[in-house]
Amino acid sequence: MTVRVQAEPFDAAAEIAAFLAGRRSSGGIASFIGVCRDEHGGTPVSAMTLEHYPGMTEAEIGRIEDEARRRWPLHDVLVVHRCGRLLPGEPIVLVLTASAHRAAALDACAFLIDWLKTRAPFWKLEETAEGERWVDARDSDEAAARRWQHAAA
Repeated sequence: MTVRVQAEPFDAAAEIAAFLAGRRSSGGIASFIGVCRDEHGGTPVSAMTLEHYPGMTEAEIGRIEDEARRRWPLHDVLVVHRCGRLLPGEPIVLVLTASAHRAAALDACAFLIDWLKTRAPFWKLEETAEGERWVDARDSDEAAARRWQHAAA
């Protein structure tokens, strides 16, 4: 299990290169990079702060990863998630999955990001010209996560 929650920026290209290094049996590698946007719901956003409970967050992401490994024949997984204050354009999350075939890697990557978005204990505070505001969960994120409720590999 490779899960990191960190305040420091990460280099997605370097993380991908390290993930691929020496890998010969994985025919499918899938990736997702989530980036901090400069607007939300039509309102300009100057920064976003991601708060979490250290230890609890990593444990929950680990449980999500365990579920992905139960559903798909994965060779490896990497989840890197930022916390703290982020500026627009900065990467927030990186999910990498490796499997013998593309379908398992792609499905597992989609599952991981959908469940991270709805089940990992992060709280988002946006900074706007009108002041700070907490971001509520979106119905579309919940709908995306629900598609995996009974789906299995």
